[in-house]
Amino acid sequence: NHHAIFRNVGIEPIDYAYYDPKTIGLDFEGFLNALRSAPASSPFLLHACAHNPTGVDPTTEQWEKIADLFLEKKHFAFFDCAYQGFASGDLDRDASAVRYFEQRGVPMLVCQSFAKNAGLYGERVGALHIIGVDKPATDRIRSQVSVLQRSEISNPPSHGARIMALILNDGALFAQWQEDVKTMAHRIIDMREKLHNELTNVLHTPGNWDHILRQIGMFSFTGLNAEQSKAMVERAHIYLTNNGRISMAGLNSKNLRYVAESIDKAVKGEL
Repeated sequence: NHHAIFRNVGIEPIDYAYYDPKTIGLDFEGFLNALRSAPASSPFLLHACAHNPTGVDPTTEQWEKIADLFLEKKHFAFFDCAYQGFASGDLDRDASAVRYFEQRGVPMLVCQSFAKNAGLYGERVGALHIIGVDKPATDRIRSQVSVLQRSEISNPPSHGARIMALILNDGALFAQWQEDVKTMAHRIIDMREKLHNELTNVLHTPGNWDHILRQIGMFSFTGLNAEQSKAMVERAHIYLTNNGRISMAGLNSKNLRYVAESIDKAVKGEL
């Protein structure tokens, strides 16, 4: 969606190194090199947690080095925060990268969504947070956003926003929501652990499947290639994209063994 959104307003996005298919993990040096080589004051779109589509997040130490380069090059951070709580099950932990950048004084936009973590997908409820370099800059930004907001959406539907306002401002409801988010996140983590165990210890599927445990959030890059992914869709009727991206939230105790066996057969060329 990001590419389409930017192009719709006349901005041609440039991809930067992030995912390393060889390790099925973060291409950290490639990411840092992109930050170093980009023109000063470049905006970079980042995912606050549970990176979509890779499921690969920087570590706390890596975020610190990333922030160093943002300050050194005067880059602008554009955080997409769509899965807060769905990564670790902890709202505070999943917000740590954004809060760290704020503490370091990195100017940024934070696009926050409650579509997934509050089950309000059809309501498209969220918030835009703007952190400027100083108060005068922030005032100018607020003025421009007010003009844009008025011309584009004017008065948006308030039903979903009122639901979230009720939850966030009521101690008991907020505590219940935190528990619900934790339940969902840990169910996904549990599915990751069980899928890893099936592939590694039960089926002895060729290859290393530790990336399933290292990745986080609703999605996972399985490491399956285009041919294997196509076989999964056409022969096993397990639906994933041709780059091997699968929704971990679609796994449950009833279909997990079938999914693992299908992955095993696809890797062995037997599907």
